[in-house]
Amino acid sequence: MPTKIRLQRHGKKRYAYFHVVIADSRSPRDGKFIEKIGTYNPNTNPATIDISFDKALDWVKKGAQPTDTVRALLSYKGVIYKNHLDRGVLKGAFSQEEADKRFEEWMKSKEEKIEAKREQVASMTAEEAKKQLEAEKEANKKKAEAIAAKVSELAGEAAEAVAEGAEAAAEATAEVAEQAADTATEVAAEVAEKVEEATEAATEAVEEVAEKVEEKVEEATEEKKEEAPAEEPKAEAKEEEPKAEAPAEEKAEEKAEDSSEEEKKEEA
Repeated sequence: MPTKIRLQRHGKKRYAYFHVVIADSRSPRDGKFIEKIGTYNPNTNPATIDISFDKALDWVKKGAQPTDTVRALLSYKGVIYKNHLDRGVLKGAFSQEEADKRFEEWMKSKEEKIEAKREQVASMTAEEAKKQLEAEKEANKKKAEAIAAKVSELAGEAAEAVAEGAEAAAEATAEVAEQAADTATEVAAEVAEKVEEATEAATEAVEEVAEKVEEKVEEATEEKKEEAPAEEPKAEAKEEEPKAEAPAEEKAEEKAEDSSEEEKKEEA
């Protein structure tokens, strides 16, 4: 059965860590496995590698094929180098003591490198933290300046807007006043026209009333005139009655006067 030494993914999204397992090459990545021999966490600096050295070496000697990433991990932990030395002992290239000595020297140098890397990372972390703090201060300062500039700009824009609003309000007030004046003038003209029309109508009404009154007066006067002649004969009759009652002497005198006038006409 072909076996592989590979990684099995675990953890959350964007924060994955892995188990180093021995599994059948035909099984899925996160499926069934034969044995777990360690863990690998790439989220730390340096990465945390915890592998059982003896189990890993045993499976490598049995022919289990590590993936590229696992090979790098095993090489980092010295499993690949130890397998190489053991194969040299089997071939008779050197003794087991020589192999153990070489491996100890390699592990010592490797640990020194790892420790130097850790110190470097720690110092870099402190420096980076300091730089990051300074960068954050600078960024905050720039942000504050940008905010102040933005606030002043907004204040200027607000002042301009207020000035424009005041001008617009003044213009609108002037327009409204002009419109009000025009409207008042038009209303006054309309009122004057209506007053004139009312005055003319009143005058015409008065004239019509006066004409009607005059007509009534004339009719009344004519009626009185028509009634007046019926009363006059009575007055004349009353005036003539004394003449009928005049003395006989006056009548004789009148007759004498008439006869004398006729005589004079004949003589002439």
